[in-house]
Order: sequence, then C-alpha cells, then structure tokens
Amino acid sequence: MTYTLFSRDGSGGFAVEAALVKAGAAHKVVAVDTSKGEHNRPEFVAINPMRQVPALLLPDGTVMTESAAMIVHVSNAFPDKGLAPKPATPAHARFLRWMFFMAANLYEADLRYFYSDRYTSAPEGAPGVKAAAAAHLKKGFAIIDGALEQGPFLCGPTPTIADTYLAMLTAWSPEPIVSPRLRAIAAAVTKDPMIDPLWRRHGLDK
Repeated sequence: MTYTLFSRDGSGGFAVEAALVKAGAAHKVVAVDTSKGEHNRPEFVAINPMRQVPALLLPDGTVMTESAAMIVHVSNAFPDKGLAPKPATPAHARFLRWMFFMAANLYEADLRYFYSDRYTSAPEGAPGVKAAAAAHLKKGFAIIDGALEQGPFLCGPTPTIADTYLAMLTAWSPEPIVSPRLRAIAAAVTKDPMIDPLWRRHGLDK
C-alpha cells in the first residue's frame, strides 16, 4: 500500500510529501526534472495531462492532481494522525476554507508572478500580469493574517497540515513576509523535526 508522489524540489510537492511523512504513509518520491522536459514525456503526460507536478498515485492506482486536494485526501485517509481537524466540525470547515483559499489565491498568484509570460499571449503584457499577481498576493496574505487573530494557527490552537501549506507559500513570497503571525507559522513548521529536512531539501530555507 504505497503512495507514489511525482514531484520536484521547490514545487508544491513539498506540502504533499510533508502530509505523507506526517501521516506515516508508505510512499516513494519520483523526481520529475522539468528543466530537462521530463514532464513532457508520454508516461508522465498520461498521469497528468497538464504536465505539472506534483501528482499523486494512490495505492489503488487512482491518480490525483492539485496539491490541496492531495493534502485533504491524505488527511482524510489517516484521520488519527492529526493532519486536520475532525470532519464535520467547525474547525474542519475552517481547514477546508483556508486550504482552498490558499490554493486558489496564493498558490495561483505565485504562478502568475513567477511565470507571468505563460499568462498572456502578448509578451508586453507580462509585466502587468506580474504586477497584478503581486497585488493579489499582498491582499491574500493580509486576509490570512487577519484570520490568524483567532489562532495562533489557521484552525485555532492546534497546528494542522494547512499551516505547513501556508508556510510553504510564505517561503515562496516574492516580497519579505513582515507579519509576525505569518512568520510565527513558518517558524513553528520548520521546528518540526519531521518537516525540517523536507523544508531544506526543497530550498525553502533560502
């Protein structure tokens, strides 16, 4: 019963791998070197037609894409590991809200910022795409910062894998994170001895 994670260091695969590690799930990581075009190979395109990492092959052969969906699935598959609050509780509702808020807003804005040329058919439009993405990131982080007033973690007093996802996104931020609450989340995540080696391998400590 092994999970197979197709990933590359520095990608959203970090948070999925962190979820698998925290869950104690048997898994292996298959490196996909996008700089060498390995994501365009037919065998990987068959797994993810979008040619993006991460992708997750479940033990029964089911393929998952979208990092937030993978993380929620792993948290549901290992309910006793404390990755997420108990389902059908207010805390779990917050977990789902912020996981998908971050995926739809922060993660996507990061892509538009760092790969702005992919989001316009006119090369001269790339700077505008990048500027809009930066503004969207600033707004999104401000909203998350406000939510942490009820914290210190996204779902209340107890950390979840959503905080690990958030820490990754703060590490990706093109602008320095100055919010004490956001910085505290990242500090708490990196103090976890199960997560710190992954954090460093993915270059998030730079």
